[in-house]
Amino acid sequence: MRIKTLTMLCGLSISLMFSPLSFAQEAAVTPFAQLPDWSGLWSMMGGTIFDRSTQTGSGGAIDHGVREHPPYTPEYEKIYMKHLALRDIDRYPDVITNCGVPVGFPRILNLPDAYEFVVRPDIFYIVTENGPNTMRVYTDGRKLPAKEDTWGTYTGVSVGHWEGDTLVWETIGLKGSRDNDSILDRTGLILSDQARITTRMRKVNENTLEARMVIEDPKALTKPWNVTKQFRKSKKPGLFMYDYGCAENQRNPVDSATGKTLILGADGKPVN
Repeated sequence: MRIKTLTMLCGLSISLMFSPLSFAQEAAVTPFAQLPDWSGLWSMMGGTIFDRSTQTGSGGAIDHGVREHPPYTPEYEKIYMKHLALRDIDRYPDVITNCGVPVGFPRILNLPDAYEFVVRPDIFYIVTENGPNTMRVYTDGRKLPAKEDTWGTYTGVSVGHWEGDTLVWETIGLKGSRDNDSILDRTGLILSDQARITTRMRKVNENTLEARMVIEDPKALTKPWNVTKQFRKSKKPGLFMYDYGCAENQRNPVDSATGKTLILGADGKPVN
């Protein structure tokens, strides 16, 4: 470790520390020429059930009787059952209908709208059309911060590396269900603030990206939970992606008399 002292104009001195880690990071960066091409617009394949492999019941996340079966602890299974009961009477609110609330991770990989995946040597971005949702994965050789240096946020903190054409990243520092404003889908799936997620993402063919997640959560899960999401590339080149906010068009207003969450049809009237 080298320490250099600088004298500021105000007469104060500060010490700057230069660590060999910075040089290791530079050496670990994968050159552009070796990175895969994930350009273009992508859309998630399948509906917004987060884990379709464990789904029971017919339909999508808002349909009565539909649920998934993560390896929940008894405590978190009880919470999930409460959420499902509210969903089945159309009273479970989706937090992203509140203006400006991000969907967070891993739900950012479970949205029905357009995606862009930006691959750079030092960083990887997930950018979605739906709301203010951007996720960063640092690939410059840095390590995850110490637990005491993190605090719960919507997308946490992620670092990754390339294994051939596969991007592998780890995510910690998620807020989970702490503030009751982060869910995985509209059935009411949640994680705790102790979740740690390892994601492996690769292009399985020219038109398909696949993200395999291993979710570990000593508070909410009894064992690792494996979930796979896939994305299809648009065949139309030159498309633009426009952002929008769900709250702006009020597609899911709440009936003040019954407390039910409504869905509006093309005529602006509730369909349910």
